[in-house]
Amino acid sequence: MLRTLPLLLLAALALPAQAKIDAVQAARLGQDLTPLGGERAASADGTIPSWQGGLAQPPAGYRAGAHHPDPYAADTPLHQVDAGNLEQFRSRLSAGHQALLARHPDYFLRVYPTRRSAAAPQRIYDATRFNALNAELISGGNGVAGVAAGVPFPVPENGQQAIWNHIMRYRGEQIRMVTNQAAVLANGAYTLLKLERDIYFRYGREDVSPQDLDNTLFHYRYKVVAPAKLAGSALLVQETLDQVLAIRKAWRFSRGERRVRRLPMLAYDSPQPDTNGMATADMVDTYNGAPDRYTWQLLGKQALLVPYNSYAVHQRGIPYDSILQRNTVNPGLLRYELHRVWLVEAELRKGFRHPYAKRRFYLDEDSWQILAVDLYDDEGELVGLQESHPISYYEVPMFGSTLETLYDLKGGRYFVDGLDNNEPMYDFAADLGPRDFTPQALRRVGN
Repeated sequence: MLRTLPLLLLAALALPAQAKIDAVQAARLGQDLTPLGGERAASADGTIPSWQGGLAQPPAGYRAGAHHPDPYAADTPLHQVDAGNLEQFRSRLSAGHQALLARHPDYFLRVYPTRRSAAAPQRIYDATRFNALNAELISGGNGVAGVAAGVPFPVPENGQQAIWNHIMRYRGEQIRMVTNQAAVLANGAYTLLKLERDIYFRYGREDVSPQDLDNTLFHYRYKVVAPAKLAGSALLVQETLDQVLAIRKAWRFSRGERRVRRLPMLAYDSPQPDTNGMATADMVDTYNGAPDRYTWQLLGKQALLVPYNSYAVHQRGIPYDSILQRNTVNPGLLRYELHRVWLVEAELRKGFRHPYAKRRFYLDEDSWQILAVDLYDDEGELVGLQESHPISYYEVPMFGSTLETLYDLKGGRYFVDGLDNNEPMYDFAADLGPRDFTPQALRRVGN
């Protein structure tokens, strides 16, 4: 779930903008395409139903501020995929899921009926229609211009456009949340890191215009709550829209030093702290930041079994040690469905270094949320799998991950972020503004 310089300074160096789609293509939105660009129709065999608007309203029984009741709790699994029947379902699985199942014979995927629950506010649909006619890639594809609020490229023509759709998808206007993360070692040991997190989105706000953004997507900060030895440390990030022209700004408050320091770099392959070396900075929210160190290829669409409607693992009161099992997250709490996903492949450019030299992303056609990523090292070996386990936050409405996982397929470790079962639920109406995201404010939060 979740983490400036004027654009004119380098405008003369920008590569020519890539063309917008024409009005004929844009007119498909809300017709044979969903408002965000997915295929509205059911699949030919009926296993994927048509999109009927998603969960745009809370179901009966929902109480504001509570963990989200499962609207599909009455569903029963269609079947289970495990190492024993892997061959039967191989064509429906990413390479990473195939490897995870083969490595752990006691792991399984419970496959449920497909529920196309993704939804967004009508104003996001309207903004997406505007963007379809006006959005352009700039700076060689490393920035986007002419957009406001909605998905920038609902009918993508290349891999860069598709990955920008994920980066700029709607996630509400502000969020206050308390979550836990853990690096689970091969022997099953882990330590929970509890964080208080605040996000203030500039992109996606009501009535925002392209001129209002000032090259800023959102502001983000967190404070460590536990364990006690780390409590009080805090981080602040200003996420820029074009990080090649204006690098992401980040500051850290150290409890020991009791001072705020500007971080020289928090991007690309910079290691995420407290992940046992598994996660890099650009893996937060599955992928974030400037795309300039990779080449991007749009490989088309495929129907795959992916995490979806993961309400069971989201429910209040589940002990974290019931979720964090040795080797994997508890598969009995997870839900997989058959959905059409966009396949985007990223390969590291020559001259750059990164632990993951190739990544294959699987993006939900209905929300642009990345649902899974296959990770390869510089020798072409599959070494990792990322997953986003999403739900519909139907009170917003917004579709996004409630839990993110990263599996080290070689080392037998994994990393989990987003554990919130025993914490207050996300507050999408938190009283937040830009003044809460300054270095001075960070010091106050850290104290």
